[in-house]
Amino acid sequence: MDTVPPPKRGDNDAQRRSQRVMLKVSVVVQAQEADNKPISEETRAVTVNAHGAMILLGLKVSIGQLLTLRNSRTGEEVACQVVYVSPHESEKRQVGVDFMKPCPRFWRISFPPPDWTSRSPEAKGNTEQTTLQMDSRRKKRY
Repeated sequence: MDTVPPPKRGDNDAQRRSQRVMLKVSVVVQAQEADNKPISEETRAVTVNAHGAMILLGLKVSIGQLLTLRNSRTGEEVACQVVYVSPHESEKRQVGVDFMKPCPRFWRISFPPPDWTSRSPEAKGNTEQTTLQMDSRRKKRY
């Protein structure tokens, strides 16, 4: 099984596309075994954001593997890819997954962080606001 160490703290902040929220959400993880036999596990996400989650998983998965997450409360499903597998051996490992497409509504959070929208000045690729406007917003926060 492939494992990748988490990025260094400085790199982590630069690569974050949306703020993480510590939230336990029941999910069903669906995958395929090596012989293409479908397999699933009921578990939970422990940290979520608009682009994915950190889930606790007993299934053996590999970096790059495609999975489907189903929100146990809503039944909604989203395709995702494994991007991190904790190197720590235990009953369940922490597994980081990235949604194939951003899906901030998947978690049904009433008050999501402001950067969960593509219009946020902190969202990657947003060119609507100038650097000056972003600086003035940051100053107002402090």
